[in-house]
Amino acid sequence: MNSTIIDPLQGDFPEVIEEYLEHGIMKCIAFNRRGTLLAAGCADGGCVIWDFETRGIAKILKDRDCISAITSVCWSKYGHKILASAADKSLTLWDVVKGEKITRITLQQTPLHARLHPGSSPSICLVCPLSSAPMIVDLNAGSTTVLPVSFTETSNGLPPQSQKKFSDGSAPFTPTAACFSKHGDLVYLGNSKGEILIIDHRSNQVRGIIQVPGGSVIKNIVFSRNGQYLLTNSNDRTIRIYENLLPLKDGLNALDETKSDLNELDELEKLKATGSRCLSLFREFQDSITKVHWKAPCFSGDGEWVIGGSASKGEHKIYIWDRAGYLVKILEGPKEALIDLAWHPVHPIVVSVSLAGLVYIWAKDYTENWSAFAPDFKELEENEEYVEREDEFDLMPDSEKVKESDVHESDDVDIMTVEKDSAFSDSDASEEELRFLPADPTPDAPEHQDKCVGSTSKLAESTQSGSPLSEEAGQNGHALNQSSSPFEGMDNSAAEDTGDTRLKRKRRPSDKLIELQVEKVKKSSQRMRPSVIAWSRSNDLNV
Repeated sequence: MNSTIIDPLQGDFPEVIEEYLEHGIMKCIAFNRRGTLLAAGCADGGCVIWDFETRGIAKILKDRDCISAITSVCWSKYGHKILASAADKSLTLWDVVKGEKITRITLQQTPLHARLHPGSSPSICLVCPLSSAPMIVDLNAGSTTVLPVSFTETSNGLPPQSQKKFSDGSAPFTPTAACFSKHGDLVYLGNSKGEILIIDHRSNQVRGIIQVPGGSVIKNIVFSRNGQYLLTNSNDRTIRIYENLLPLKDGLNALDETKSDLNELDELEKLKATGSRCLSLFREFQDSITKVHWKAPCFSGDGEWVIGGSASKGEHKIYIWDRAGYLVKILEGPKEALIDLAWHPVHPIVVSVSLAGLVYIWAKDYTENWSAFAPDFKELEENEEYVEREDEFDLMPDSEKVKESDVHESDDVDIMTVEKDSAFSDSDASEEELRFLPADPTPDAPEHQDKCVGSTSKLAESTQSGSPLSEEAGQNGHALNQSSSPFEGMDNSAAEDTGDTRLKRKRRPSDKLIELQVEKVKKSSQRMRPSVIAWSRSNDLNV
């Protein structure tokens, strides 16, 4: 879309379903850093990577050892690796370019979410299991470190003990949400008490506590891309936005300086005071009428918008708020439950996953404006009387004198250096970013050769006969065979494609093509008639 012909006053949020993607039953999605590739975890244990520019499948990652549904997918910072968690308690790290499995780890609990460390070369990941506290997993060594979920467990890092137990004797546990900070030095964890814990995952110590209003279970917690805002989704049907008061880098040092000023308080009060200096409540979002629970809330790429999907069964609704707290749009899709959401990192595009396994692409309904051709052209809403300037039609008006050019025409022009985008450039860029995957063209299905061989043999036999009718019929038969070959080839390819598992775009012949084929057949039949008459007359004379 050409940005010069788009009305800049239109809102930068999606409005309609532009397209949908279909490949098996997809469960979860994730964009790479620039939004050029979209990874989707499937119910059969595989991961499909879509080229989001062409909307075609770029690569399929499938592990024979994994047949359970994928619960989450996560890209590495520069897009060379993908981490997939599955319902069979496994974590699989993939090499995206080679399509090979790097490592596979089996946990003791089923992972609901798994996130790679945001560093350039991630070797650890943050896992949120179904029935255990969040843990740090070393992908190289295979070791795990359980994070504390409350201040009293800082010493042992074990989940809280409950007096209520299931029939098998195991203690119940509420799934806990957690995420890395922008640079990965801290972990922000939301527990069942409605608290946000700031944890140093290297020392496994709680460094700050923030009490969320209401004290409900925190189901989701996620940072914006710029790291300035933190989003929480609680069980009280409220989405809250917190402003991050810590510096984006060296957050641990800032915590140490903050804690040193609170020596007169006890440890718990000191942690709460430290937390109040780390996060500040900014906005709250909720539907006061329907009181719906929210599913997969997240920020837009620039952090200006907040979206949340309705968790109600049988409806596919996406709520969009601006950062000021106003509800600006409700997107209504098909009557299918929504299970995952993702906002494109760059463009105003939202991708949602339905319970049926389809991925819907929501985009803006652009209104193109072709009236402003010149840069200084002013668009008018109604007719106005034009008053010309005094020197408007002079040959050399004073206001438009030609100035001497300062361009050094003899200098060489650099056409090889690519300028880095400031929104994605980093000082720790240790490797080149993966933006696209090389396309693997799918060969067309071979046509059946028996028809071609048969027509060729018949043509040869007719050519060997010396009669004019046989020669003319041979030529016309060859033309007829060529004219009918596109339809025969299309039918054959369609028949062979039914057994192919890869998706192909099928096309039907246009009406113009059919008319041309019919005209060729008529012309060939008209050419045959004079030769037939001449041949019959020669036979009568010979008799």
